[in-house]
Amino acid sequence: MPLLLLDLDNTLIDRDSAFRAAAAAFFAEHALPGDDLEWLMRLDAGGYGLRDDIAAALAGRYGDAVPEDAVLAFLDRGGADRVVLAPAVRTALGEAVAAGWTCAIVTNGTVAQQERKIRGTGLDGLVHGWVISEALGCKKPAPEIFRAAAAVTGAELSGAWVVGDSPHADVRGALAIGARSVWVSGGRAWGEAAYRPTHVTEHVVAAIQHVIGGPR
Repeated sequence: MPLLLLDLDNTLIDRDSAFRAAAAAFFAEHALPGDDLEWLMRLDAGGYGLRDDIAAALAGRYGDAVPEDAVLAFLDRGGADRVVLAPAVRTALGEAVAAGWTCAIVTNGTVAQQERKIRGTGLDGLVHGWVISEALGCKKPAPEIFRAAAAVTGAELSGAWVVGDSPHADVRGALAIGARSVWVSGGRAWGEAAYRPTHVTEHVVAAIQHVIGGPR
């Protein structure tokens, strides 16, 4: 069966909205200025900000107003208990499986946080497997993580597609394994001159539909 490799955060799920909601609740709980929420979102950088750097920045900004253990607990959760799987995404994944595709999630992050998202949204019952960078010891765009996903599902990388929102992690990762790719733009313009995705869509549903409806 052909292999469809899917990113998790801000591709299959709206990770940033969940993190924003968790951050707003964290600010309210500790009586922190609500206007600082955008500052924190910039530090978070869509999940690419380093946990220790963000913790240090929060400590430097608020000092003893927030206990260190509360900061670390918030960052470790990262909104994982607030993510949801949109019905349209659930349907699209079901259509891919029904059409004979092997679907695997390939995600950077910690095992505890990413598996909470996968299991909490029911994605574990929709895909054939997943690989998380912390468990493997390497991150996208390293080809090893995509090869591990193929191995987990028993599929071949030949003919595979990679779908994701990150030019660096997903599209460049697809190039590293000789796979085709769909960049989920979220309305952004493509900014890389050295390489391009095979196809661009604004949302993951259209990305999945493009892959399963096109030539294999």
